[in-house]
Amino acid sequence: MKSMNKMLGALLGGAMMLGVLALPATGLAADKGKLVIQVSDGNPATWNLALNNAKNVQKDVKGAIIEIVAYGPGIGMLKADSEVANRVGEAVDSGMKVVACENTMKGQKLSKADMNPKIGYVKAGVVELMDLQVEGYSYIRP
Repeated sequence: MKSMNKMLGALLGGAMMLGVLALPATGLAADKGKLVIQVSDGNPATWNLALNNAKNVQKDVKGAIIEIVAYGPGIGMLKADSEVANRVGEAVDSGMKVVACENTMKGQKLSKADMNPKIGYVKAGVVELMDLQVEGYSYIRP
């Protein structure tokens, strides 16, 4: 029995050294990833980059859960008449969650009537980012 255990140990050790039992190189679960993107910049180019990043993850990671959180100057791009309003709407339609910080809205005297009708809301954008990271979301800020 001892020789059988030694042989099994040697086989497993050799397989691991050869990479036979290696994990996928992506670092993500085989079929799902969770991503939160912070946008606190009012520049349309930054928003387009964030939306491109999100779209690429959605395409490349099957079943990805993606949320974009906007606060501070970034909230302007979630207004109904913003330069990226159509792209934001398309992102929501594709299954992404896009949310505005209500604290920022209050500070900028914005109401939900001013905003893109497809977005959601969170009380505090920074707290939302913190909570999602505790839940295992990867975080990026373009």
